[in-house]
Amino acid sequence: MNVAVDAMGGDNAPEMVVQGAVKAASELGIDVTLVGDRDVVTKQLGSRFPGDHITVYHSEQVVRMDESPLKAVRKKKDCSIRVAFDLVKRGKVDAVVSAGNSGATLAAGILTLGRMEGVERPAIASIFPGEKGHVVLIDVGANVDCRPAHLFQFGVMAQAFASSCLGMENPKIGILSIGEEGSKGNEQVRLARELFDESRLNFVGNVEGRDIFTGGVEIIVCDGFVGNVALKLSEGMAQATTKLLKTELSGSVSGRAALLLGRRSFESYKRKLDYEEYGGAPLLGINGVGIICHGGSSDRAIKNAIRLAEQYARSQVLDRMAAQLNTFRDFLV
Repeated sequence: MNVAVDAMGGDNAPEMVVQGAVKAASELGIDVTLVGDRDVVTKQLGSRFPGDHITVYHSEQVVRMDESPLKAVRKKKDCSIRVAFDLVKRGKVDAVVSAGNSGATLAAGILTLGRMEGVERPAIASIFPGEKGHVVLIDVGANVDCRPAHLFQFGVMAQAFASSCLGMENPKIGILSIGEEGSKGNEQVRLARELFDESRLNFVGNVEGRDIFTGGVEIIVCDGFVGNVALKLSEGMAQATTKLLKTELSGSVSGRAALLLGRRSFESYKRKLDYEEYGGAPLLGINGVGIICHGGSSDRAIKNAIRLAEQYARSQVLDRMAAQLNTFRDFLV
Protein backbone atom coordinates (compact mmCIF):
# COMPACT_ATOMS: atom_id res chain seq x y z
CA MET A 1 0.00 0.00 0.00
CA ASN A 2 1.18 3.49 -0.87
CA VAL A 3 -0.69 6.66 0.15
CA ALA A 4 -0.31 9.92 -1.80
CA VAL A 5 -0.41 13.00 0.44
CA ASP A 6 -1.10 16.50 -0.85
CA ALA A 7 1.95 18.13 0.73
CA MET A 8 0.87 21.65 -0.27
CA GLY A 9 -2.71 21.51 1.01
CA GLY A 10 -3.81 22.92 4.37
CA ASP A 11 -3.34 25.89 6.67
CA ASN A 12 -0.14 24.41 8.08
CA ALA A 13 1.30 22.99 4.85
CA PRO A 14 3.83 21.87 4.04
CA GLU A 15 5.43 21.68 7.52
CA MET A 16 2.71 19.82 9.45
CA VAL A 17 1.79 17.67 6.45
CA VAL A 18 5.37 16.51 5.95
CA GLN A 19 5.82 15.85 9.66
CA GLY A 20 2.64 13.78 9.71
CA ALA A 21 3.82 11.79 6.70
CA VAL A 22 7.15 11.12 8.38
CA LYS A 23 5.34 9.85 11.49
CA ALA A 24 3.08 7.59 9.42
CA ALA A 25 6.10 6.15 7.61
CA SER A 26 8.32 5.72 10.65
CA GLU A 27 5.73 4.73 13.27
CA LEU A 28 3.22 2.82 11.13
CA GLY A 29 5.47 1.59 8.32
CA ILE A 30 3.17 2.98 5.62
CA ASP A 31 4.69 3.99 2.28
CA VAL A 32 3.91 7.62 1.51
CA THR A 33 4.26 9.69 -1.66
CA LEU A 34 4.40 13.42 -0.91
CA VAL A 35 3.02 15.42 -3.84
CA GLY A 36 4.15 19.02 -4.17
CA ASP A 37 7.04 21.33 -4.96
CA ARG A 38 10.09 19.03 -4.74
CA ASP A 39 12.45 21.67 -3.39
CA VAL A 40 10.03 22.84 -0.70
CA VAL A 41 9.04 19.34 0.38
CA THR A 42 12.62 18.03 0.39
CA LYS A 43 13.71 20.98 2.52
CA GLN A 44 10.96 20.19 5.03
CA LEU A 45 11.97 16.54 5.11
CA GLY A 46 15.59 17.40 5.90
CA SER A 47 17.33 14.53 7.65
CA ARG A 48 14.06 12.91 8.81
CA PHE A 49 13.75 10.82 5.66
CA PRO A 50 12.58 7.40 7.01
CA GLY A 51 14.44 5.10 4.63
CA ASP A 52 12.53 3.88 1.59
CA HIS A 53 9.08 4.63 3.00
CA ILE A 54 8.78 8.19 1.61
CA THR A 55 9.10 9.47 -1.94
CA VAL A 56 8.46 12.94 -3.36
CA TYR A 57 6.48 13.49 -6.56
CA HIS A 58 6.90 16.96 -8.03
CA SER A 59 3.98 19.21 -8.96
CA GLU A 60 4.16 22.89 -9.87
CA GLN A 61 0.79 24.27 -8.80
CA VAL A 62 -1.37 24.58 -5.68
CA VAL A 63 -5.10 25.21 -5.16
CA ARG A 64 -5.47 27.95 -2.57
CA MET A 65 -8.19 27.88 0.08
CA ASP A 66 -9.85 31.00 -1.37
CA GLU A 67 -10.05 29.73 -4.97
CA SER A 68 -13.14 28.37 -6.69
CA PRO A 69 -12.57 24.59 -6.33
CA LEU A 70 -13.89 23.27 -9.65
CA LYS A 71 -12.48 26.16 -11.70
CA ALA A 72 -9.06 25.88 -10.08
CA VAL A 73 -8.81 22.10 -10.50
CA ARG A 74 -9.80 22.32 -14.17
CA LYS A 75 -7.40 25.18 -14.88
CA LYS A 76 -4.44 23.97 -12.80
CA LYS A 77 -3.83 20.55 -14.27
CA ASP A 78 -0.51 20.24 -12.41
CA CYS A 79 -1.88 21.20 -8.99
CA SER A 80 -0.85 18.88 -6.16
CA ILE A 81 -4.31 17.49 -5.38
CA ARG A 82 -5.11 16.67 -9.02
CA VAL A 83 -1.67 15.07 -9.51
CA ALA A 84 -2.24 12.97 -6.37
CA PHE A 85 -5.51 11.55 -7.70
CA ASP A 86 -3.89 11.00 -11.09
CA LEU A 87 -1.32 8.77 -9.37
CA VAL A 88 -4.25 6.65 -8.11
CA LYS A 89 -5.70 6.47 -11.61
CA ARG A 90 -2.35 5.31 -13.00
CA GLY A 91 -2.00 2.66 -10.30
CA LYS A 92 1.06 4.27 -8.71
CA VAL A 93 -0.58 4.77 -5.30
CA ASP A 94 -3.63 3.35 -3.53
CA ALA A 95 -5.18 6.38 -1.81
CA VAL A 96 -5.05 10.16 -1.39
CA VAL A 97 -4.96 12.30 1.75
CA SER A 98 -5.41 16.09 1.67
CA ALA A 99 -5.92 18.87 4.22
CA GLY A 100 -6.31 21.42 1.43
CA ASN A 101 -9.39 22.97 -0.13
CA SER A 102 -12.07 20.29 0.48
CA GLY A 103 -14.07 21.39 -2.54
CA ALA A 104 -10.98 21.01 -4.70
CA THR A 105 -10.35 17.55 -3.27
CA LEU A 106 -13.92 16.56 -4.12
CA ALA A 107 -13.66 18.05 -7.61
CA ALA A 108 -10.27 16.47 -8.32
CA GLY A 109 -11.50 13.07 -7.17
CA ILE A 110 -14.57 13.20 -9.40
CA LEU A 111 -12.80 14.65 -12.46
CA THR A 112 -9.86 12.26 -12.25
CA LEU A 113 -11.37 8.99 -11.02
CA GLY A 114 -15.06 9.47 -11.81
CA ARG A 115 -18.12 8.46 -9.80
CA MET A 116 -18.98 4.90 -8.92
CA GLU A 117 -21.84 3.44 -10.96
CA GLY A 118 -25.13 4.41 -9.35
CA VAL A 119 -23.68 7.37 -7.46
CA GLU A 120 -24.88 10.80 -8.48
CA ARG A 121 -23.38 12.71 -5.53
CA PRO A 122 -20.21 11.53 -3.74
CA ALA A 123 -20.35 12.43 -0.05
CA ILE A 124 -18.07 13.00 2.92
CA ALA A 125 -18.48 10.66 5.90
CA SER A 126 -17.26 11.81 9.31
CA ILE A 127 -16.60 9.43 12.19
CA PHE A 128 -17.91 10.50 15.62
CA PRO A 129 -17.15 9.03 19.06
CA GLY A 130 -20.49 7.70 20.29
CA GLU A 131 -21.21 6.26 23.74
CA LYS A 132 -21.61 2.78 22.27
CA GLY A 133 -18.89 3.04 19.63
CA HIS A 134 -18.23 4.84 16.37
CA VAL A 135 -21.02 6.74 14.62
CA VAL A 136 -20.76 7.69 10.93
CA LEU A 137 -22.41 10.97 9.91
CA ILE A 138 -22.90 11.45 6.15
CA ASP A 139 -22.85 13.97 4.38
CA VAL A 140 -20.82 16.64 6.23
CA GLY A 141 -20.29 19.21 3.51
CA ALA A 142 -20.01 17.92 -0.04
CA ASN A 143 -23.67 18.45 -1.03
CA VAL A 144 -25.67 21.27 0.51
CA ASP A 145 -28.77 20.67 -1.63
CA CYS A 146 -29.94 17.07 -2.01
CA ARG A 147 -32.84 15.05 -3.34
CA PRO A 148 -34.28 12.13 -1.30
CA ALA A 149 -32.52 9.62 -3.60
CA HIS A 150 -29.18 11.25 -2.75
CA LEU A 151 -29.76 10.69 0.96
CA PHE A 152 -30.51 7.04 0.23
CA GLN A 153 -27.27 6.77 -1.75
CA PHE A 154 -25.39 8.22 1.23
CA GLY A 155 -26.87 5.54 3.47
CA VAL A 156 -25.91 2.72 1.11
CA MET A 157 -22.33 4.00 0.77
CA ALA A 158 -21.93 4.57 4.51
CA GLN A 159 -23.26 1.07 5.24
CA ALA A 160 -20.60 -0.47 2.98
CA PHE A 161 -17.85 1.69 4.50
CA ALA A 162 -18.87 1.04 8.11
CA SER A 163 -19.21 -2.71 7.70
CA SER A 164 -15.99 -3.11 5.71
CA CYS A 165 -13.65 -0.57 7.26
CA LEU A 166 -14.99 -0.07 10.79
CA GLY A 167 -16.07 -3.63 11.53
CA MET A 168 -19.75 -2.80 12.08
CA GLU A 169 -21.99 -5.80 11.46
CA ASN A 170 -25.33 -4.80 9.93
CA PRO A 171 -25.15 -1.20 11.25
CA LYS A 172 -28.35 0.63 12.15
CA ILE A 173 -29.16 3.62 9.95
CA GLY A 174 -31.20 6.71 10.81
CA ILE A 175 -32.08 10.02 9.12
CA LEU A 176 -31.25 13.19 11.03
CA SER A 177 -34.46 15.12 11.64
CA ILE A 178 -36.25 17.34 14.17
CA GLY A 179 -38.16 14.48 15.78
CA GLU A 180 -38.34 10.70 15.85
CA GLU A 181 -41.88 10.55 14.45
CA GLY A 182 -42.20 9.69 10.78
CA SER A 183 -44.24 12.82 10.13
CA LYS A 184 -41.44 15.10 11.38
CA GLY A 185 -38.91 16.76 9.09
CA ASN A 186 -38.99 18.53 5.75
CA GLU A 187 -40.18 16.96 2.49
CA GLN A 188 -36.66 15.78 1.64
CA VAL A 189 -36.41 13.80 4.89
CA ARG A 190 -39.93 12.34 4.66
CA LEU A 191 -39.48 11.12 1.08
CA ALA A 192 -36.02 9.72 1.82
CA ARG A 193 -37.50 7.84 4.76
CA GLU A 194 -39.92 6.12 2.40
CA LEU A 195 -37.00 4.88 0.29
CA PHE A 196 -35.21 3.52 3.35
CA ASP A 197 -38.41 1.88 4.61
CA GLU A 198 -38.80 0.01 1.32
CA SER A 199 -35.20 -1.19 1.27
CA ARG A 200 -33.63 -4.13 3.10
CA LEU A 201 -31.19 -1.90 4.95
CA ASN A 202 -31.23 -1.92 8.75
CA PHE A 203 -33.15 1.35 8.91
CA VAL A 204 -34.55 2.51 12.26
CA GLY A 205 -36.26 5.76 11.22
CA ASN A 206 -35.69 9.37 12.23
CA VAL A 207 -33.05 10.31 14.79
CA GLU A 208 -32.29 13.62 16.48
CA GLY A 209 -29.08 15.59 16.94
CA ARG A 210 -28.40 14.11 20.37
CA ASP A 211 -28.34 10.63 18.84
CA ILE A 212 -25.05 11.47 17.09
CA PHE A 213 -23.38 10.79 20.43
CA THR A 214 -25.92 8.94 22.57
CA GLY A 215 -28.27 7.07 20.27
CA GLY A 216 -28.38 3.43 19.30
CA VAL A 217 -27.52 3.96 15.63
CA GLU A 218 -24.21 3.58 13.82
CA ILE A 219 -24.99 5.61 10.67
CA ILE A 220 -26.81 8.95 10.49
CA VAL A 221 -27.78 10.40 7.11
CA CYS A 222 -28.34 14.08 6.30
CA ASP A 223 -27.56 16.62 3.59
CA GLY A 224 -24.20 18.38 3.58
CA PHE A 225 -25.55 21.69 4.91
CA VAL A 226 -27.02 20.15 8.06
CA GLY A 227 -24.12 17.73 8.43
CA ASN A 228 -21.45 20.42 8.25
CA VAL A 229 -23.23 22.53 10.87
CA ALA A 230 -23.48 19.47 13.13
CA LEU A 231 -19.80 18.67 12.57
CA LYS A 232 -18.52 22.17 13.35
CA LEU A 233 -20.86 22.51 16.34
CA SER A 234 -19.59 19.20 17.72
CA GLU A 235 -15.94 20.18 17.26
CA GLY A 236 -16.50 23.50 19.02
CA MET A 237 -18.46 21.88 21.85
CA ALA A 238 -15.77 19.24 22.38
CA GLN A 239 -13.01 21.84 22.58
CA ALA A 240 -15.01 24.12 24.88
CA THR A 241 -16.07 21.28 27.18
CA THR A 242 -12.49 20.06 27.55
CA LYS A 243 -11.19 23.55 28.36
CA LEU A 244 -14.04 24.34 30.77
CA LEU A 245 -13.58 21.05 32.60
CA LYS A 246 -9.85 21.60 32.95
CA THR A 247 -10.39 25.18 34.15
CA GLU A 248 -12.94 24.10 36.76
CA LEU A 249 -10.74 21.30 38.06
CA SER A 250 -7.69 23.58 38.21
CA GLY A 251 -9.54 26.18 40.32
CA SER A 252 -9.27 24.37 43.65
CA VAL A 253 -6.90 22.11 45.55
CA SER A 254 -9.36 19.22 45.49
CA GLY A 255 -9.95 19.76 41.79
CA ARG A 256 -6.23 19.75 41.01
CA ALA A 257 -5.84 16.58 43.04
CA ALA A 258 -8.70 14.96 41.12
CA LEU A 259 -7.15 16.09 37.85
CA LEU A 260 -3.80 14.58 38.83
CA LEU A 261 -5.29 11.31 40.05
CA GLY A 262 -7.56 11.01 37.04
CA ARG A 263 -5.04 12.16 34.45
CA ARG A 264 -5.20 8.98 32.41
CA SER A 265 -8.99 9.05 32.31
CA PHE A 266 -8.95 12.74 31.40
CA GLU A 267 -6.49 12.14 28.54
CA SER A 268 -8.62 9.25 27.31
CA TYR A 269 -11.68 11.51 27.42
CA LYS A 270 -9.88 14.17 25.36
CA ARG A 271 -8.78 11.64 22.75
CA LYS A 272 -12.31 10.36 22.26
CA LEU A 273 -13.59 13.88 21.59
CA ASP A 274 -10.65 14.94 19.44
CA TYR A 275 -11.29 14.85 15.68
CA GLU A 276 -7.55 14.35 15.16
CA GLU A 277 -7.89 10.86 16.60
CA TYR A 278 -9.67 9.88 13.37
CA GLY A 279 -7.46 12.03 11.13
CA GLY A 280 -9.91 12.76 8.35
CA ALA A 281 -13.19 11.94 6.66
CA PRO A 282 -13.46 9.50 3.74
CA LEU A 283 -14.87 10.74 0.46
CA LEU A 284 -17.35 8.04 -0.58
CA GLY A 285 -18.69 7.51 -4.08
CA ILE A 286 -15.62 8.07 -6.24
CA ASN A 287 -13.73 5.26 -7.97
CA GLY A 288 -10.88 5.37 -5.49
CA VAL A 289 -9.90 6.19 -1.93
CA GLY A 290 -9.75 9.80 -0.77
CA ILE A 291 -9.49 11.19 2.77
CA ILE A 292 -10.34 14.85 3.46
CA CYS A 293 -8.65 16.38 6.51
CA HIS A 294 -9.36 19.51 8.55
CA GLY A 295 -7.59 22.54 7.08
CA GLY A 296 -5.77 23.15 10.37
CA SER A 297 -4.68 19.54 10.81
CA SER A 298 -1.65 18.87 12.97
CA ASP A 299 1.03 16.29 12.18
CA ARG A 300 -0.85 13.82 14.41
CA ALA A 301 -4.07 14.30 12.43
CA ILE A 302 -2.22 13.78 9.13
CA LYS A 303 -0.60 10.61 10.47
CA ASN A 304 -3.97 9.21 11.54
CA ALA A 305 -5.55 10.20 8.21
CA ILE A 306 -2.84 8.25 6.39
CA ARG A 307 -3.58 5.29 8.67
CA LEU A 308 -7.30 5.52 7.80
CA ALA A 309 -6.52 5.79 4.07
CA GLU A 310 -4.34 2.69 4.18
CA GLN A 311 -7.00 0.79 6.13
CA TYR A 312 -9.71 1.95 3.72
CA ALA A 313 -7.72 0.88 0.65
CA ARG A 314 -6.78 -2.48 2.15
CA SER A 315 -10.31 -3.43 3.25
CA GLN A 316 -11.75 -3.55 -0.28
CA VAL A 317 -14.56 -1.16 0.61
CA LEU A 318 -14.97 -0.11 -3.02
CA ASP A 319 -15.89 -3.64 -4.12
CA ARG A 320 -18.42 -3.98 -1.34
CA MET A 321 -19.84 -0.55 -2.02
CA ALA A 322 -20.22 -1.35 -5.72
CA ALA A 323 -22.09 -4.56 -4.84
CA GLN A 324 -24.38 -2.68 -2.45
CA LEU A 325 -25.11 0.03 -5.00
CA ASN A 326 -25.96 -2.60 -7.57
CA THR A 327 -28.32 -4.34 -5.12
CA PHE A 328 -30.24 -1.11 -4.53
CA ARG A 329 -29.98 0.32 -8.06
CA ASP A 330 -33.80 0.62 -8.36
CA PHE A 331 -33.80 3.05 -5.43
CA LEU A 332 -30.97 5.24 -6.74
CA VAL A 333 -32.78 6.97 -9.60
